[in-house]
Amino acid sequence: MATATLNAEGLNCPLPILKAKKMLKTLNAGDILEISATDPGSAADFAAFCNQTGNELLSSSSEGDIYKFEIKRT
Repeated sequence: MATATLNAEGLNCPLPILKAKKMLKTLNAGDILEISATDPGSAADFAAFCNQTGNELLSSSSEGDIYKFEIKRT
């Protein structure tokens, strides 16, 4: 279950990543951030972001034009 949610729909790169990074800083280790976005490049962006920051990408999915992600703060 997500600890926090971020609606990044309608935002283009790099704003979804920047907003997620800012929000993750407010969470404790083990907390989960759920993100929804519409930027088609967000799947690759969030995967790279997690690889670089060490946070864990728990899930990545899409429903139509909406992309959903769950990131665990480490």
